[in-house]
Amino acid sequence: MKIIIINGPNLNLLGKREPTIYGNETMEACLERIKKQYNDIEIEYFQSNIEGELVDKLQEVGFSYDGIVLNAGAYTHYSIALLDCIRAIKTPVVEVHISNVDNREEFRSRSFIGAACIGTIQGFGMESYRLAVEALKTKK
Repeated sequence: MKIIIINGPNLNLLGKREPTIYGNETMEACLERIKKQYNDIEIEYFQSNIEGELVDKLQEVGFSYDGIVLNAGAYTHYSIALLDCIRAIKTPVVEVHISNVDNREEFRSRSFIGAACIGTIQGFGMESYRLAVEALKTKK
């Protein structure tokens, strides 16, 4: 099984960015933990602050991988380009958010991409990524 975790804008700052919301764990530490736990799954990682690069990566992996874990960051709340891309690919996508976006600013409670994803996991901190991998593993 081959899964990719894709992070959007500002998520390259995990571990430094607003620790009261996102915690202190880095994405590198999170990935290491997940890869150890799921050593039977090939897990890759990609991050970009640029919407078009996220679309390009989704198109690149969207017909050959078994699952995609996507934290689109702020693009979640307005990117029709990501929505259309997820609808166009065959690989199932799980939407992930570290925080509970429904308990934050009003604009964060609307996800454009959620309509094209097989499910959403939010509010469990960095554990949200592992839960998404588990969901994809059991979906297979």
